[in-house]
Amino acid sequence: MTQLIVADHVWTGDPANPVLSPGAIEIEEGRVLSVSAVTGARPSGPEVTDLGASVVMPGLVNAHAHTPMSLMRGVAEGVSLLTMEGFLETLRANEEYLTPELVPASVAVSCADMIAHGTTAFADQYFFADEIVPTVQQSGLRARIAWGIVELGDDDARARELAATTAFVESTQSDELVRGWVGPHAFFVDNQPDAIRIEVDLAARLGIGLHAHFSTSSEEDDFCLAEYGRPALPVMREFGLLDLPLILAHCNTVPVDQLPILAGTRATMAVIPSVAMQSGAPAAPVREALDAGVNVALGSDNVCNNTGVDLFEEMRALGKLAAFTSKVPNQVTSREILEIATVRGHRALDGGVDDGRIVPGAVADLIAIPVAAIHRGPRGAQSLESALVYCTSGASVSHTMVAGRWLMADGVVQTIDAPAALARQQTDWDTLSGRRLVAEAVSI
Repeated sequence: MTQLIVADHVWTGDPANPVLSPGAIEIEEGRVLSVSAVTGARPSGPEVTDLGASVVMPGLVNAHAHTPMSLMRGVAEGVSLLTMEGFLETLRANEEYLTPELVPASVAVSCADMIAHGTTAFADQYFFADEIVPTVQQSGLRARIAWGIVELGDDDARARELAATTAFVESTQSDELVRGWVGPHAFFVDNQPDAIRIEVDLAARLGIGLHAHFSTSSEEDDFCLAEYGRPALPVMREFGLLDLPLILAHCNTVPVDQLPILAGTRATMAVIPSVAMQSGAPAAPVREALDAGVNVALGSDNVCNNTGVDLFEEMRALGKLAAFTSKVPNQVTSREILEIATVRGHRALDGGVDDGRIVPGAVADLIAIPVAAIHRGPRGAQSLESALVYCTSGASVSHTMVAGRWLMADGVVQTIDAPAALARQQTDWDTLSGRRLVAEAVSI
């Protein structure tokens, strides 16, 4: 069935024709059939959804998330999770008591939160990936779910984790929206070379990607310099990692002089500016990566350090942090930031070349924001791109569509019972924290 979306403004993301005022988007079978300016009478009829005084734009892409971890939101206040000490003492100390039945409700909370804030696609990486997928499928979001692998050089752990990963990704091959990926937690840190080679072979055989944390410190480079006499990125290229879709999350300390190694490959730097700031970590070199020809996308990471999944907030943080650290105003432009959060995010998820834009053939993943909620300066004084990045909140999104299906309409999420999920999440947290308290009491 063909449907038509009409709005006062359409930001297409197409550099050749970025704004249509008013605009109409024709959608069929989950893809954009056509997009055009409305020049005559405004279309009407049963197949038309007229969003009135709104801006319609491509949905945002969260290229690095951990949806089950909303269960532990806030537990890492005042702690850097980009250090091994913070990771072990804060996250692992709770995850030790996490079991599969405690996962789905928090995934539902995270998915509802993303839908409500304008995210239409995301890349996840965590344990219990088989428990994540059914809830994501129910949500209607587009996703790449990576089975988190930690093997620490242990032969039995490696065999067990890789067998589980293989079974998981094979089970998702027929789903167009939600597919399984391979998720080594961190190359050369808790995934050793033998495991990495098998992971590369598995991803290549199944035509999928890999999603890993990278360069939050010098650990990968230190290992590779000691073992191979050269830094991590050249070694990763030799392993074949850069020939596959590859999300490298964080990249706070990636050496700038090595960025050309990533240029023209299928690898993506997924940067999370809020986490860098909350953790006291260096800002990822976004400007340098873009100039080198590296794909850059935007993520939220987990929300344990009082961050959130509002990618409008992350876009704003990216622009400000880049200017602050470089001392160059507008070092990354508003249009570039929007591309990082849309078309470049789809590229990270191995999407089509035009996905993340509103152009014929692209996936129909769209969001709408009321004009009144975009605190824009006078037209001619402030561009629409600048207003979307710096004057808009994800909480103002009114409609969210994925593959031609409304997941949220008039501010109400349609596919997930968010209040019920929040209530169950509280029960799950009480269970988790209770287990930890009992274990700690026994150990005294």
